[in-house]
Amino acid sequence: MTITAATHEEKAAEFTGRVLGDTSATTTLAMSLIGDRLGLFRSLADNGPANSAELARRTGTQERYVREWLAAMNAAGYLGHDPADGRFRLPLEHRPTLVDEPGPSFLPGVQQELYGALMRLPDVIEAFRHGGGVPHEDFPDDLHIGVDRFTSSWHENLLTQAWIPAVQDLQDKLERGCRVADVGCGAGRALIRLAQKFPRVTAVGYDVHSPSIERARTLAAEAGLSDRIRFEVRDAGLGLSEAYDVITTFDVVHDAVDPQNLLRSIRDALASDGIYLCLDINCSDRVDENVGPVAALLYGFSVMYCMTCSLARDGEGLGTMGLTPAVLADYGRRAGFSSVTQIDIDNPFNNLYALRK
Repeated sequence: MTITAATHEEKAAEFTGRVLGDTSATTTLAMSLIGDRLGLFRSLADNGPANSAELARRTGTQERYVREWLAAMNAAGYLGHDPADGRFRLPLEHRPTLVDEPGPSFLPGVQQELYGALMRLPDVIEAFRHGGGVPHEDFPDDLHIGVDRFTSSWHENLLTQAWIPAVQDLQDKLERGCRVADVGCGAGRALIRLAQKFPRVTAVGYDVHSPSIERARTLAAEAGLSDRIRFEVRDAGLGLSEAYDVITTFDVVHDAVDPQNLLRSIRDALASDGIYLCLDINCSDRVDENVGPVAALLYGFSVMYCMTCSLARDGEGLGTMGLTPAVLADYGRRAGFSSVTQIDIDNPFNNLYALRK
């Protein structure tokens, strides 16, 4: 194919359109965050179509703002509009993505997480210039709450239904009763779900973020599980104080300051016949294979959160896409695990691994 001036102009125009679309999507994200935060989507889903006055009255918001928001969401294709009566509706097929929390398709949690990360963008830009990074504890609550909301869908819809049954001997071990640790537990959703499903399990959750640990303790108490689950503020990379039959991490290792040492600590705390269940990012060693909307989102999170948190502590800075299957296999071997097995889960975001002592 001969490259002509006309071809260059056509490709340039296509790319301009692409960037315009990406820029427009940023404003749509902001409008979606507002709809989630103020219950606008939920009111349309639960109470039916509304005009701006009706929706403002339902949600205790200001009509003029709601009017503009409705028009913006209609323009973006999130809502439908009936010109005959002036009402806007949330299409039924949009409800799982925007309203049904913690359903398998629910995405406002990841949008809130992104918003929280963006609030530290000026600090990340300074890290580009001078090195270092933004520490985990410097990010606002929106990031931590967003992570909790996003990952809750995994724990409610995938953890006990798909991931645990896929690992040989793991479900039997949990059903018989065993000691479990979740490293980087956040608000404790995984352990709460495991304790609910497997009543003979006792568990400990570890995390370096004190507010998340406090939230986990509250949620466990509300679930009536404080007698079987406890939570501790602890850097697991410095070692775990007890031995466990099952240890889990859910999107944690790629964030670690010293991922090799973290795996060594996990291995040292694992019983001789124990299982380490590691969920981490679905990525390739080849950058040309990490392409498309999901990869672009994850690389963005890497720069704005995962990588910068590690670099802030002079860490390895693996980044969101850094723990490839080959990298984990190497870490596992050097940590002393006898096997690292990738489990087929067909998930666009994550890979699942079982490591054995």
